[in-house]
Amino acid sequence: MIENNSPRDAVVIERTFDAPVDLIWQMWTDPEHFKAWYGPDGASIPTAEMDVRVGGRRLVSMEVQSPGGPMQMWFTGEYREVVPNEHLVYTESMSDENGNVAPGLAEGHPETTEVRVELLEVGGRTRMVMTHSGVPADSPGAAGWAMAFKKLAAHVETHLLR
Repeated sequence: MIENNSPRDAVVIERTFDAPVDLIWQMWTDPEHFKAWYGPDGASIPTAEMDVRVGGRRLVSMEVQSPGGPMQMWFTGEYREVVPNEHLVYTESMSDENGNVAPGLAEGHPETTEVRVELLEVGGRTRMVMTHSGVPADSPGAAGWAMAFKKLAAHVETHLLR
């Protein structure tokens, strides 16, 4: 069930995709699909290791261009809840390339945040609500998610046309 009782310091984005729930689930849980859409415009995802089970680990690297050249960031986390085609909950922390949490990399940002993805089938379409707790709704992270979901919609469309 999708509830909308979001915390104050959270990014909450709701989207409806003209695609079946199992496809949207794959976009979140299959590393190759995830790498195709995750991150803001201009970012690439060279690494996406995802052990999608309760207690499983995830490790993601993101590369972006900066005025000083390419910059790479790493994120690690653990899957807390996995109910296929319904909801996915995982933690996320900035880390090094080995998945060791790197505290203090983002001032004012909690060391660990939580991402909750809820999916609901509505007449052959999928309603998705993503809540990223610990990231303020007016932050650069919120803008990054909005850009990522535009890329997700395009990737889903491309996949449906195959």
